[in-house]
Amino acid sequence: QVQLVESGGGLVQEGGSLRLSCAASGNIRSIIRWGWYRQGAGKQRDLVAHIFSGGRTEYADSVKGRFTISRDNANNILYLEMTSLKFEDATVYYCHVLSSPYMNYWGQGTQVTVSS
Repeated sequence: QVQLVESGGGLVQEGGSLRLSCAASGNIRSIIRWGWYRQGAGKQRDLVAHIFSGGRTEYADSVKGRFTISRDNANNILYLEMTSLKFEDATVYYCHVLSSPYMNYWGQGTQVTVSS
């Protein structure tokens, strides 16, 4: 089992920056892929970014060039650095890991609000 705890959400002005963190505990060695997703009210949960165990990253087109996913391997923390934030980025962000053998784990979610 893997436990995920997010932090770092909050209120930011349009064009501003925010960093989300996700602390993982439990069976870390089983994790194949780490990621961030976001979900608006009444909408499906969409991929924001992935980082694989080997370091390869993937991003949704809507965040490429603005968001950066990274991982602190020593402390088992996943980050999402968000810059040039737009109104449409405001929603709940979820940390996710895929572990072997193909188990999905989610954090509790953290709210990002973008103001004018």
